[in-house]
Amino acid sequence: MTERVHLRPWQRAAFDKFAASEHPDYLAVATPGAGKTAFALACARWVLGQQRRPGAPRRLVVVAPTTHLKTQWVHAAHRMGLELDHQWSPADGMAKDVHGIVTTYQQVSMPDTARRLRGLADDAFVILDEIHHAGDERAWGDGVRTAFELAHRRLCLSGTPFRSDTASIPFVRYETGTPDSGVGESGVGGEAQPDFTYGYADALRDGGVVRPVYFPRFDGLMEWNAPDGTILNANFHDDLDRVGSSHRLRAALSLEGDWLATVIGQAHERLMHIRATHPDAAALAICTDQEHARDIARLIRNRFQVEAEVVVSDDPEASAKIEQFARGTQPWLVAVRMVSEGVDIPRLRVGVYASTVVTELFFRQAVGRFVRWIGGMPSQKAYVYLPDDPRLRTHAFQIAEARRHVLRPPAERDDDEFTRQADSELAMQELDLLPEQLSLFSVLSSYATGMTVHAFTEQGLTLFDDEPDVPEPDAAVADADALELAEIPTAAGFSWAGSKAVAERKEELRRRNMELAKTIVDTTGLGHAHVQAELNRLANIVSVGSATNSELERRIRHGEQWLRRR
Repeated sequence: MTERVHLRPWQRAAFDKFAASEHPDYLAVATPGAGKTAFALACARWVLGQQRRPGAPRRLVVVAPTTHLKTQWVHAAHRMGLELDHQWSPADGMAKDVHGIVTTYQQVSMPDTARRLRGLADDAFVILDEIHHAGDERAWGDGVRTAFELAHRRLCLSGTPFRSDTASIPFVRYETGTPDSGVGESGVGGEAQPDFTYGYADALRDGGVVRPVYFPRFDGLMEWNAPDGTILNANFHDDLDRVGSSHRLRAALSLEGDWLATVIGQAHERLMHIRATHPDAAALAICTDQEHARDIARLIRNRFQVEAEVVVSDDPEASAKIEQFARGTQPWLVAVRMVSEGVDIPRLRVGVYASTVVTELFFRQAVGRFVRWIGGMPSQKAYVYLPDDPRLRTHAFQIAEARRHVLRPPAERDDDEFTRQADSELAMQELDLLPEQLSLFSVLSSYATGMTVHAFTEQGLTLFDDEPDVPEPDAAVADADALELAEIPTAAGFSWAGSKAVAERKEELRRRNMELAKTIVDTTGLGHAHVQAELNRLANIVSVGSATNSELERRIRHGEQWLRRR
């Protein structure tokens, strides 16, 4: 059986090049919102449909940057006719009613997980989403190499610029060497070589792929008490050193002054205007730290009498809140480093960049949340409100330029290097404030002054004095780019799960099995391990983690019979 899968022109071009390539590694760099996931899953369908080992269907392994993105991959794969298990653990084998698993770089970095994945990924097709994360920590890169070097093919994806550092990224080819040739460790420069590149400017020209983003940039006058006791004031066009620039930005973004409240007010007014024609349109405030986020949410609720959902990294419900917000109609989401690359909330139309992180990588990831196109909607301009800080202004003007990973010796690293740290530590790093200095820094006042707007459209960079009025293209998916792909059975046969992914149903059944086992323990007084082993024996399975949904249902039936016999 085959199915016609409709691809955008760039996706079909990238697919054709992938299918024609004989190299085991393929790197596709595409702007956020362009549809990398759909392209990758079309490649997966094609590869899994090729010649396989007799009696052993080829597996699919996806590696994502965050736990939240694992769920998004499950849903996207299901829509493409593939089933992934996002709750796989190295202690269990893979269930036979899924095509593969989705895990994270952090999980792969654990030696035991990498060893288990090495066997699972032998002859598999591996998708490495946002592959630049494999260079975040040495353990991450080592884990990726160990786990996936035996794979049949590896498809690497990236939507944001790579960092400039000395860490070569596994399975990426560089201008001055081959993959994993050690160019990073030796200090010799090299530039990553994508097999296919599709930038923001390309997507704007094609039309109907991404939204044009408008950047209202606000100047202001900020006054602060520096840690040494000096009282300083400056606007965003004054020439300051790195420390002074960071202090000025913190002063603007503090709610101790009026600058941020004014900008949020402008953003909310814009959102209400957009919601007149796009009723579920939403806004996102990207904040400095958790206290900052909660203060901003409180301001939005009190001043505008609307809901503002807060998501922070140490909230165990953060991923669920993001998913619920994506499906809902609430107007505001307030976040700290939780809504970044890959998070798909197409209804986001307005953003407030209220973070002190000024790296280009983080900035591009943030802007990428607002570019996702919604088919059938005539007007989709997005607006990201910024401090007119020179560093952010530069990033905003360069948003349409392509970036590649460049290996540089340590002496040549720039100040834009992205370092993975906790929210508060990263904020202090960007502000050049040590913890003991932070208490000595205080904001005296701030207020917003002039606003300048620029945007990238089909015509290129454009500056506006006030409200821009630029027509937007209509979405168009060419039927000529439809692709015939074979439907792929799992080891347990074809799955007919309907609208719900196998993994979603599996999650429910695993939870019911856990609750049932606990009830039996409480009722019988038997040990937990004994009960679990007996239920596995009755259902004829090795473990809950590797069981198919049919086997999990059978295990529940045996457990319920056990209780009825009491």
